Amino acid sequence: MYKIANAQLWVHDQDEALAFYTGKLGMEVRSDVTMPEMGNFRWLTVSPVNQPELAIVLMAVPGPPIMDEATANEVRELMAKGFAGTIFLTTDDCQASYDDLRARGVEFVEAPEERPYGIDAGFRDPSGNNFRLTQVSDAVAEHSIA
Repeated sequence: MYKIANAQLWVHDQDEALAFYTGKLGMEVRSDVTMPEMGNFRWLTVSPVNQPELAIVLMAVPGPPIMDEATANEVRELMAKGFAGTIFLTTDDCQASYDDLRARGVEFVEAPEERPYGIDAGFRDPSGNNFRLTQVSDAVAEHSIA
């Protein structure tokens, strides 16, 4: 049997991403290791305080030889459009979480709104990655696989 341990998001600047994820979203650092023997590759992961078994890798867009410049530019363009990745966060109270995150400086692109599956809001990180903040309705939650 296996479990998902990490999910990856591309970021433009790992230090900026780290400040956003810890300072504004309130996540904790799980790993922050720089490996000189791999060209100073930095393995940086964060996760919600109450979810230590899963981490989000904040991966800098690599250059050659790992990724050619044309591909790196395509990744950056997708990030700018908000299509390089999405993280779905759940909350018991979307409005309260929205208010808390806005007070911390998170800029939302969509305010909480009633949807068929619950109450949902959207924001993006400094690199353009999408986040959905969702309060799942009881009817949907009853049919979800936990």
